[in-house]
Amino acid sequence: MLFAQATSDMFPILPVIASAMLAVGLFVLCRTVMTAIASDPDGDDSWRHDQLRIAELRRRSLVYRFLQPLVVALGRINRRAFRDSLPGIKRDLHAAGLPRFWTPQEYLGTIQILAALLTPAYIYIGFDMAGPAGVLGGIAAGPATAWLLRRRLAKKAALRLFRIKQRLPFLLDLLTLLMEAGATFLQSLEESVAEFRDHPVGIEFGRVLSEINMGKSRVGALEAMRDRLDDPEVTSIVGSIIQGETLGTPLARLFRTQADVLRIKRTQRAETIAGEAGVKMLLPSVLVMAATVLIILGPFVLSFLYVDLME
Repeated sequence: MLFAQATSDMFPILPVIASAMLAVGLFVLCRTVMTAIASDPDGDDSWRHDQLRIAELRRRSLVYRFLQPLVVALGRINRRAFRDSLPGIKRDLHAAGLPRFWTPQEYLGTIQILAALLTPAYIYIGFDMAGPAGVLGGIAAGPATAWLLRRRLAKKAALRLFRIKQRLPFLLDLLTLLMEAGATFLQSLEESVAEFRDHPVGIEFGRVLSEINMGKSRVGALEAMRDRLDDPEVTSIVGSIIQGETLGTPLARLFRTQADVLRIKRTQRAETIAGEAGVKMLLPSVLVMAATVLIILGPFVLSFLYVDLME
């Protein structure tokens, strides 16, 4: 009876919500058409880079394609509201290998839109499962979805950085062998990038190679990669290479030294993980032992209790 009454009370709200969503959709559609008509590419050249970026994001992101004005508006708000968090998002975007066309505030706006679009479904499911109390859970699930999407980006960035550091010693070894065989740095880098073209480390050094071919100095291209990844180990390695390049140290010897340093760090990291494994396995081992004892002694205890009750 109470459930039927609550359903009847909620029923008039559903058309209001549907009408509001329809109005928002029509507003976004009209705003998109007006923005496309009002854009005048013949007056100024400053629009060109942004137009190329927007075109690429429309091709890659379904949310950005249909809700671009809303994403841009949320980006302006996020620029002020999440000023301290934007540098971390930007670092994770680059480290995760996502397109460089994303700005951190617009990517955060896309996450917020996805969470908002899923919130009505959460509210419906929560109301269907727990009644009016489930509505609060559905509302809380929206911000939780945005937090999980942000967490997923950070995890993706950490995994890609781990893969880069895992393969970086082998790329440095290949650079050393090629340069000791008589190849120049650019030739060695081109061969190494071709060898690791399907791996994140090859993609990052391929970007370095592209920037060098476009006229940027070696130091500038390496500094750009260091700032892009922003990892302590990668920063240390790239900093040593930049210092050697500045002081005139032979690059082949420098690459071999840095590859050995990376292997030592990887061994130390493996030893640390192995040392922590024993502590992490303590609680599961205790639980398994307790379950085993219950399985073995449980039938005997139950049989004695059953006999005592029968007597």
